[in-house]
Amino acid sequence: MKELNEILVFGIMGLAIILIVFIIARYTYLTKKAMIEKGMYLEQGVNKFKYLDIGCIVFGLGIGLLVSSIFTTMQLTEDTMDLLVWGTILIFGAAGLVVAHFIRKKLEK
Repeated sequence: MKELNEILVFGIMGLAIILIVFIIARYTYLTKKAMIEKGMYLEQGVNKFKYLDIGCIVFGLGIGLLVSSIFTTMQLTEDTMDLLVWGTILIFGAAGLVVAHFIRKKLEK
């Protein structure tokens, strides 16, 4: 009985996700179609810096992991070490996003 409940839960969750994606895709399609019929066509420019944010964030997270590995070698309590590790990872990830912003700003000029 427990396995049947788990199967039903995962099945319903999967169907819900599929239904949500379908509704969103259908809505955006109908919205764009209505805009084109009314003559309001939005030009979609090519984004030159498509992966700049993702690359800088991943690079920042990597550096954060590298720096946070220093804290694992110190004699700290477990709670303090966890806070320092997660804090450095998040700070370096945010720094990567800030760097991506300044790079994009510089390259768009």
